[in-house]
Amino acid sequence: MAKWGQGDPRWIVEERADATNVNNWHWTERDATSWSKSKLKEVLVGLVVEGEAGRCEISDLKHVEGEASCNSRKGKLIFFYEWNLRLSWKGTVKESGEKHKGSVEIPNLSEENEVDDTEINVSKKKGEGDVLKDLMRTEGTTKVREALRDYLKALKTEFTLGMILPTKAAVDQELAAERKLSGNTVQDSVSPQSLDTVGVKIPTVKILMREIFNSPADELYSIFTTKELVQKFSKCPAVIEAEKGGKLQMFDGCVSGEYAELVPSQRIVLKWRCRSWPDEHYATVALNFKDMAAQTELQLECKGVPVSNEDSTRQCWKQQYFEEIRTLLQQSKDNME
Repeated sequence: MAKWGQGDPRWIVEERADATNVNNWHWTERDATSWSKSKLKEVLVGLVVEGEAGRCEISDLKHVEGEASCNSRKGKLIFFYEWNLRLSWKGTVKESGEKHKGSVEIPNLSEENEVDDTEINVSKKKGEGDVLKDLMRTEGTTKVREALRDYLKALKTEFTLGMILPTKAAVDQELAAERKLSGNTVQDSVSPQSLDTVGVKIPTVKILMREIFNSPADELYSIFTTKELVQKFSKCPAVIEAEKGGKLQMFDGCVSGEYAELVPSQRIVLKWRCRSWPDEHYATVALNFKDMAAQTELQLECKGVPVSNEDSTRQCWKQQYFEEIRTLLQQSKDNME
C-alpha cells in the first residue's frame, strides 16, 4: 500500500476550487451537434465562387443530418462527427446574364476521412448553364473544402475551450511568471484574488458594435424582450423571462444567460454566454437603444468574451441577431403594406 502522499499523481485530488475533473483524468463528453449546425451554416452559406464563366454563391444549407461530440480522457481530446449535408447554390453566367440554380451534396463528412478525401457532388437543375456547374465542381469544391476545414478547426479549438483545464499549480506558475514580467500586473479578466475562486484564468476582450435599424426604439426593444418575437427571428424555441434575474435561452441552448437590467425602449443588460465557452463563464452585454425618429441606433457592448471566441461572438451578433432582426422587421413592414 502506498504511503500517504506517495500515490499515483493521476489519482491525487489537487486543491482546486472548481473541483472539476482533477488532472483532466476522468472521461467527459460535450455534445457539439447544435453548435456544429450553426457553425456549418456560418462557414458555408454566403460562399462566393467567381471565374471567367460567371459568379456563383452558396445560398442555403438545405439539409443537415448527423451529430458531433467531443470527449476528454486523460488530458486528451477525442472528436466524433458524422454529417450528411446538402447545400443550395445560385449563379449568373457572365456573358449571357442567365441565372441558374443547383445543389452541393456532402454525403459523409466524418472523422474517418480527411477533408481532401471527402466526397462532394455538384448538380444543377435542368437547362443550360453547364459552365456554372463546372465552376462549382472546380473552384466551388475547393472553397467548400476550405470552409469544412474552418469548421473542423473551430470544433477543435473554439468549441473545446475549457474542456482541458489547467491545474491550480499550472495557473499559479503562469501568474508568477506574468507578475515577474509585468511588475505584478494581471489582465483585467481575472484578478489575483479571483484565481482561488474560479481555478482558471481566462483572457477576455470587449466587443463594441453599432447598427442602425429602420424601426422605432420601442419596437426594436420589444424584439429582444418578447418570447414570440425572439422565436421568430431566431427560428428556434426560446426561454425569455424579460425581468431582472429572468432566464434567457436561445438557439437550441447555444446561448443562455439572464436579464440583469431593463429600461424600456432604452437599455437592456444581459448576463450572456455561448455553450462552447468555459463552464460558468459569462460576458456582460449592454444594449443601448438610441431613438432617431423612424430609425434606431443600437449600441452593443459585450465585455468578458474569451479571446479565442471574439470572432465567432461578433459573427453571432451580426448574423444570428442583427441580420435576422432586419429580416423580421422587413417582413412585418411588407405584411402591413
